[in-house]
Amino acid sequence: MPPRQGITRALAFLRKRSRTGFRRSSNSIVTALQMTVCAVGAYAFAEEVLGHNGPLFAATSSMISLGFSRDPRIRRVLEVAIGCTLGISVGDLLLTFFGNGIWQAAVVLFISILLARFLDSGTIFTTQLGLQSLLVVLLPAPEGGPFTRSVDAVVGGLFALVVTMLLPRDPRGEPKTNVRGLLEELSGVLRESATALRQSDSTLAWHALVRARNCQSQLDGLTGSVRAAQEVARISPAYRRHRDELGSLRSSVGSIDLAIRNSRVFARRLTSAINHAALTDDAIESLGQALADTADAVDVLSRSLSARDSAERRLNQRQARDELAAVATDLHPETLGIQRLEGEGLVLLLRPLVVDLLEATGLSHEDAADYLPRL
Repeated sequence: MPPRQGITRALAFLRKRSRTGFRRSSNSIVTALQMTVCAVGAYAFAEEVLGHNGPLFAATSSMISLGFSRDPRIRRVLEVAIGCTLGISVGDLLLTFFGNGIWQAAVVLFISILLARFLDSGTIFTTQLGLQSLLVVLLPAPEGGPFTRSVDAVVGGLFALVVTMLLPRDPRGEPKTNVRGLLEELSGVLRESATALRQSDSTLAWHALVRARNCQSQLDGLTGSVRAAQEVARISPAYRRHRDELGSLRSSVGSIDLAIRNSRVFARRLTSAINHAALTDDAIESLGQALADTADAVDVLSRSLSARDSAERRLNQRQARDELAAVATDLHPETLGIQRLEGEGLVLLLRPLVVDLLEATGLSHEDAADYLPRL
């Protein structure tokens, strides 16, 4: 590679990394402010009010409790506080039997990790319990007694809860961004399936299947962000009014999960149908149009679920519901001009997908299924 070309690529890489890093830092300003106020406040409280000397565990536990994880904060706070307290207790107990030393530290750490995994599956809980028990063995006891550090951990956890309540960020932001990205992918899967059908391209249908499978990580992230947002809305007076909206979003996410699963099954069967030339030209056109119309409705649903304004949300919700209902009423093999069994199987797989999306607009399963023509 010529030196000039290598320099150009290196500069392009640095520019891309800089833009990504700047965007990530900009999105983390509120969280960074929360963590700073929480850590310094917990340290100052433990030192000035409780009289602890160098209460580092108060600051560190508060930072771990807040953090940047999507896990629910209440669970994380409890994991930190309880894990720290248990770790110190286990360390003190084992210290009376084994004494100080390297091999004693190894034994204490091994037993503590196994105990943590027995009590809870949380990674933070295991880390905290093991770390604290190890530090008890390796470090001298503080002036206030062996449980001074556990008190500091509780102080840090309580400060994390207080800061979450008093300095909250809008809990709807992350889940609404995530649901928009996930529905964009689902819309892309449906459009790619429609294109594959119209072009009789089984490879493109397989690509749609791979794309649908890759949605799982986005779905997991969305589920975690909605759960965390609900916890913030539950404990924060400033955002308690959003609890119903977040509850509806969580219900819609469950339906979207089912729709994505059905899209995988549909794309897999579509690959087979294309390879076996199972559809006539008229059937290809009508089914392809149904897929495209469903993708359009998913775009509208995305705007509905990601909207902050309630009027805009309701307007897009009604539009998405009407468009999906129009697709559902035509999902019958005879209406779509499908005659062969393999083509009928595609229709049977598309029907529950559309029902799932109708449920994501707020309909009950029975009301959504009523739009489908009887077979």
